Amino acid sequence: MNYELFPPRLPWSAVDPHVNSFAWDDEESSRTTALIASLMPCPITDRDAKHHFTTEVTALLAARYGRWACGWDWAVGEGGGGGVVASWCCSSHSVGEPAATARAVVASLLQWRDWLEELAEQFARLAPPVGADAEDRSWYLERAACRLVTVVIDRTNTECVWYGLCHTVLTWFLSFAGMEEEAAKKAVGAAIGGRFKSWVEPSRALVDAVGEDLAVGLTGTHPYRDY
Repeated sequence: MNYELFPPRLPWSAVDPHVNSFAWDDEESSRTTALIASLMPCPITDRDAKHHFTTEVTALLAARYGRWACGWDWAVGEGGGGGVVASWCCSSHSVGEPAATARAVVASLLQWRDWLEELAEQFARLAPPVGADAEDRSWYLERAACRLVTVVIDRTNTECVWYGLCHTVLTWFLSFAGMEEEAAKKAVGAAIGGRFKSWVEPSRALVDAVGEDLAVGLTGTHPYRDY
């Protein structure tokens, strides 16, 4: 993982698929796969060389498609940094024969893009409507937080540091809903507050409590109805 371009450090505007277009077809797939394979010397067995290769791949993809592509290797579990991508593990385990490695990178890039598009659709459905009063806004925010946390749980199986993805997704959602990025990060951090743990699926009561605390912290009003 290249931590200089680690997705949690990117604002929603940098990854939002609605403002970051992505044209993909068989020709582009072949071209990109070949470019990735050409970056890797063969054989490659040294751990530092593998890490350097993935760093170069990230730079290539970001230059070609935009900063959103930096999440291509944010994979599930400890090796991948607690992300959502399942087609990649880490440089130590996923870098091998050039052609196969390049195909795995492309599969991971497409999976990451699908995830961003899924998030954009979820955000649009869950965001409070313009002009909502504090009580309505509180209800929408609680519902959104609970549903988004549940989505992350399903996609990560609560493996190592899965809660980092929760922080990022909720921060991006609040940014989508109009909050400044730093204020969104602080609000999410206050709501989660170390409650989620690696390899531990939170109870429904805990997820609900996080959602309510986020909503109340942002609106000063308790949600008025169940969902």
